[in-house]
Amino acid sequence: MDHEAPLLNDLFGIPWLDFNLSTVLMTFISSVIVFIICVLAARNLQMKPTGFQNFMDWIIDFVKGIIDDTMDWKTGKVFLPLGLTLLTYIFISNILGVITMGVVGYTLWWKSPTSDAAITLTLSTMVVVLTHYYGIKVKGFGEYAKDYVRPVPFLLPFKIIEEFTNTLTLGLRLFGNIFAGEILLGLITKMAFAAIPFTLVSIIPMMAWQGFSLFIGGIQAFIFVMLTMVYMSHKVSSDH
Repeated sequence: MDHEAPLLNDLFGIPWLDFNLSTVLMTFISSVIVFIICVLAARNLQMKPTGFQNFMDWIIDFVKGIIDDTMDWKTGKVFLPLGLTLLTYIFISNILGVITMGVVGYTLWWKSPTSDAAITLTLSTMVVVLTHYYGIKVKGFGEYAKDYVRPVPFLLPFKIIEEFTNTLTLGLRLFGNIFAGEILLGLITKMAFAAIPFTLVSIIPMMAWQGFSLFIGGIQAFIFVMLTMVYMSHKVSSDH
């Protein structure tokens, strides 16, 4: 795509401190959308949910199921808000750039924030840091540290390397899928605007790819939350 990212270079005079303004904008918009969804779902709560509250209850039960599959509920219930937040935020972030693309001149402003590796790697780093925090909180530092030398001490360097690989794979998997989807959608859009015959031919594949991208956005949000709970269970459960 022949679009440029709106970059803010050398912020505060620091040579390496650059910001992608479209990523900052779309991250803010995603957060606002998730906040509005939660506010709407929490209004007029009823014992027998209907409408939108019923839909949100289904999502909560879905996240509960993910947690139940990875650890016992007594240990994992504290992670329900984390899983629910990640699922809704990542799904909304994944589909924003699929629904439409906002281009001003040659500058791309509207896109999925998760198509930026900085966002996905920040999310994965946050998740891994939280696993260590809760591992120490639940087990105590001594017992937590012993897990790195179990069942045999020579596994210590491999387990340390695993922490870095988990961070990279969790973040880059999400980035790669969403970024590739937007690239292909952009190519189809570019072909559609090339000439009128191409426009007519491109409508069907564009709609098909948008539908498929919505599916991929949901699957990737699910995978991210599932792996988050798997990593968390490895740190807080005594049977791992």
